[in-house]
Amino acid sequence: MRVSNNFYDDPRVFEEYEGHRLSGVSSPGYVMEEPALWEELGSVAGQRVADLGCGDAAIGAALLDAGCASYYGMDTSVAMVTAAQTTLRGRQGRIEHAHIESFAFPPDSFNLIISRLALHYVDDIEPVLQACGDCLTPGGRIIFTVAHPVITSHHEQDDPGGQRTSRLVDDYFVRGPRHRPWFGQTVTWHHRTIEDYVSALAGAGFTLTALRECPPRRSLFGHDDAEFARRLRTPLFLLLSGCHPR
Repeated sequence: MRVSNNFYDDPRVFEEYEGHRLSGVSSPGYVMEEPALWEELGSVAGQRVADLGCGDAAIGAALLDAGCASYYGMDTSVAMVTAAQTTLRGRQGRIEHAHIESFAFPPDSFNLIISRLALHYVDDIEPVLQACGDCLTPGGRIIFTVAHPVITSHHEQDDPGGQRTSRLVDDYFVRGPRHRPWFGQTVTWHHRTIEDYVSALAGAGFTLTALRECPPRRSLFGHDDAEFARRLRTPLFLLLSGCHPR
């Protein structure tokens, strides 16, 4: 089922999200998700990379700088696609406005597929992962991150306000869409358990090579001991990596 997601096309949401993402130590992506992703990526020299839910393609520019042979990014948000095209101007990259659910390429099109914090917007990931396996070279990899199931099962409306130090998890084994306030709007994330993600990866023919919960990196916090301690309290991201034998 194809689902439209224009959440980031709200100008205020886009501006706030990009500002938050680039806020250094205050951004959990910077101190948790991104370091784990780069560790798992390793060398990308000579690889053909596809990025599902590419956002502004900052990772695409970094991958090209790291020596990947080509970069293809897709996103459902017009605002993100526009930003991505600006990011990659003059580089060996291609950006497409498309739904992740429509991803399909011939066999041996890519060596590596990544997806950062996008698959929890998709209601049925099994066909997407199958399409990924179908277009990889033998031994090709997929690496993706999602909002941790602790977060997608968190009841946001129960927060008292202010800076969060803990979260209430409920209905953890109830799969499906969860509507939550985010950046002043309502966003829909699809909740799955960790087991669900692992099973979907295996069902698409991948061998699981890594499962990470992206703990905070102390070296990135400088002297901000309080923020580091706060980020130790709750897992925010889940990273899975798989290899496809094809």
